[in-house]
Amino acid sequence: MTRPWQISLLLLSLTFITGCTKPVNDHFQGYVEGEFTRVAAPLSGQLAALPVSRGMTVPVGGNLFTLEHSLESGGVAEAEQGLARATSQLADLSKGLRPSEIAALEAQLQQALSNQNLARLEFTRMEKLLKNQTISRDTYDRAETELKNAAAQIDQLTAQLETARLGARPDAVAAARAEVQAARERLQQARWKPDQKSQTAPQGGLVFDTYYTIGEFVPAGYPVVSLLPPGQIKLRFFVPETAVGGLKIGRRVNFRFDGDPSNHQAVVSFVSPQAEYTPPVIYSRETRSQLVFLIEARPEAAEAATLHPGQPVDVRLEPAA
Repeated sequence: MTRPWQISLLLLSLTFITGCTKPVNDHFQGYVEGEFTRVAAPLSGQLAALPVSRGMTVPVGGNLFTLEHSLESGGVAEAEQGLARATSQLADLSKGLRPSEIAALEAQLQQALSNQNLARLEFTRMEKLLKNQTISRDTYDRAETELKNAAAQIDQLTAQLETARLGARPDAVAAARAEVQAARERLQQARWKPDQKSQTAPQGGLVFDTYYTIGEFVPAGYPVVSLLPPGQIKLRFFVPETAVGGLKIGRRVNFRFDGDPSNHQAVVSFVSPQAEYTPPVIYSRETRSQLVFLIEARPEAAEAATLHPGQPVDVRLEPAA
């Protein structure tokens, strides 16, 4: 028969043992999560080519899909012609008149010089005759006027020839240069559109899913391919309030998963600043043990390639350095 003092001693011993035993707080259950890159085109169109499929691995810059872009290609050709037209107009204004037109002005100037020589000779002759009183004053005045007209015509043709060689007015040339720049911008915009109809992988990784098939219409901004780069795979696990204080970003953790008994390593990349679960009563020593905090850790790229989103893992904390 067990006596009361024996029962009390047994309970006291169990209480002492329980109080001295610390629970193991370095093993935690978690799972793998992926941050997907969903690739979309900023323009809409019919899906013309989809060279990738689920489960494929694509390198960075690998072609993912192409939308139909015949209309955009026509816009590029039109913009190229507009730039060529604006460039030719600027060149024409900068050159001035055509060579044949300048040659005609030069010929007119030579004729005016010849006329001036004849007028000068005639004026000299009339001047002598006037001194000898052989001609009237009116005849002399007409010869003088002819000489002045010849000189004025030379001045006029010389100015026209200089203007013809200078080209158009500065404001007209400046306007033409601005039109060339605007044509270049329009061409750049036109080339951007067909380029956006064909999307490549911004990062290398696994083709996790495709959302359209060839021939379907894809609205602007809707993803066509979902990528899972190795660098965007992470572990998520929860630790109690008693363990979160010793976890810092950069600390290494070990993890295992079913089918591979070896240890793998990851680095803590995020420690949640708040508890995921709060007891419905005020904090106390008894309720604090119910608090858990989310921890995220990222494995090396080579190890991440063997993991799958949703896969359960066993995480063990390494001793702090």
